[in-house]
Amino acid sequence: MTDNSPEPRTDGQPPRMERGGLWGLFFGMAGLLLPPYGAVLSVFGVVQGFRARRAARANGTTAPGAILSVAFGLAGLVLSGTMAAVAIAYQDEVADYRSCSALAHTVATQAECDEAWEESTGLPPTAVGW
Repeated sequence: MTDNSPEPRTDGQPPRMERGGLWGLFFGMAGLLLPPYGAVLSVFGVVQGFRARRAARANGTTAPGAILSVAFGLAGLVLSGTMAAVAIAYQDEVADYRSCSALAHTVATQAECDEAWEESTGLPPTAVGW
């Protein structure tokens, strides 16, 4: 994913760019959008961001998106970890909420499921929105 090929630069020619940061940014954003299953993608984003940054320093080039990929990857890991902790801590409530949501065919009945979840846990229904 990183382009580490040494290439001689002549004067006036812009330095090559390390593209691994952009791949890391893609993985980090995908991990942020797909919690808790995106934890693996978030780890890829963090690792790829650090690799791109290291390769850019070694080659004297830039790595656009490398820092953002680490930030998005870490945010995805925190979000995935939080959702997994909620699912583990509230196993019975999550099972009740999912069965209630599966039987809810109208907006009103889904709202009743959401209210029951909030009353039993104090958390918004988006905490188990996966």
